[in-house]
This record gives sequence, structure tokens and C-alpha cells, in this order.
Amino acid sequence: MSECIKDFYILNGEIKNTNCFHEKYLKEGRALYEVIRIIDGVPLYLENHLERLQNTAKLTGDKLWLTVEEIKNNMQKLVKINDVKIGNIKMVFNFNENKDFLVYFVKHSYPTEQMYKEGVKTILYHGERTNPKAKVIDMEFRSKVTEEINKNQAFEAILVDREGYITEGSKSNIFMIQGSEVITSPCDKVLPGVTRAMIIHICNNIGVNVREERFHFKNIDKLDALFISGTSPKVLPIKQVGEFKFNSSNNAVLNNIRIEYDKNIENYIKEKL
Repeated sequence: MSECIKDFYILNGEIKNTNCFHEKYLKEGRALYEVIRIIDGVPLYLENHLERLQNTAKLTGDKLWLTVEEIKNNMQKLVKINDVKIGNIKMVFNFNENKDFLVYFVKHSYPTEQMYKEGVKTILYHGERTNPKAKVIDMEFRSKVTEEINKNQAFEAILVDREGYITEGSKSNIFMIQGSEVITSPCDKVLPGVTRAMIIHICNNIGVNVREERFHFKNIDKLDALFISGTSPKVLPIKQVGEFKFNSSNNAVLNNIRIEYDKNIENYIKEKL
């Protein structure tokens, strides 16, 4: 089943019917990508995503052949032709022989109100991405992690590196709370998520100290709360990591961060409308 949804996608500037979408664009060649959330027709934090895409290209030694303005125009065209106000868009630069650029809607799964209220279940997965700082499609790694997530009926997998330190989620960043402080893995060990950066900025604004340091998974019982951050989950409490249970959804520090993040989104959308 194709990950491309809705009626149309765009390939190299041309509008195509979704029935013509081919998985080779994801499986052949090295592909750099970003997934951007659309709220009220507005691509959320688009500038930040495009900046990260440029940084990913530098890390992989590639050069994007479209300007920021051309990328924006393609995304706006996609939103308009599909008449979509809410969803997730994926943009892909595939460095194959043809050098293909695609933008298309992908299936999204936003947490329910109950998940925000109670928290979600996660598992520990001992594995790491080849180049954690770069957002490069790795179908094999994603498939292995997804299999474990589904087998354990979990929402997300928290990755643990070969030395036993928590790094990030399989498709998100991970934050931990100890007392009044927030802990997250150093930036050089994880994908520098757009939501992650926004959360650190918000913490600084509301006076919450953020420690970017390595945290060993064997000390997880010493934490008061954890949460997932990302394009789709936003700020999502974790109620369980493997066998360890947490009352994260009632943690005051976490809830303050979640409230401020939601306000930030509202203000961004108002500015763009």
C-alpha cells in the first residue's frame, strides 16, 4: 500500500494523480525528507523544517537543487489542489539518476485526547540510526522498529545506543523530567527535531532548566516523567516504558510545557493566516 494519500501529489513541479505514485522514489537512491504538519491550511514551522533540510543536505554532502521559495510554492500548490486543511505533508529529495523532488500527503496518526490525558505506552529498542543527525529515509531500520512496536502494542520505541544511553524515539524526540528539570539527549546524538528545538526554547522562556546530557536506560526508574515530542504527537506524556510506569500526564512541569507549546502553535498559525 502506497504511503502517498489524497488525490494528487507533485513530482518535479508537475501535478500527478496519486494512482501513479511509485515506491521507487523512496527505495531507490539516497532520499532526504521532512514531514510537516498542516493546520488550517498552514504548514507548521515551515521555515524551521526547511532549515533542517538544508542542514541534512550539508551532512550528507548533497546539494538541494530547489530554492526555499520554490519548495514553499510546491507545498502551497499541493495544499490547494487537494483542498486539505489538516494533515501531514512529506517532501522528498531523492538523489537518484533523475534527481526527483516530491511533495505529497501521508497518512497521519494524531494522539487522541485520552492519550494526552493518560499518556502512552512505549518500549525500549536497542539500536541506533546510522546518521542520527540527518533525516534520511532508512526503510530497513524503520521496518524493524515498527515490527517491535506493533508486537508490543506500543505507541513508540525509545532508542538505546550501544553504550546503553537513551537517544531518541524511532520517529520522535524524547524528553525526561527529574524534579523540576528536563533532560534530553545531546543534539549530536539525535535528529535535531523542529519540535525539540521549540520545546527547549519554551523551557528557557518559562524558567525550566534543560540538561542536554546522556542518560542511561538503567536509571529510568529515577525519573518522574517522560514525554514524546514531534510533528504529529506535539508534547505527548509517556505512561509506560517497558515494565516501568509513570504518572507523566499529571506532572506539573510537563503540563506547563504542553500548554505553552500549544499556545506557540496558535500564535504561529494566526500570524500566517
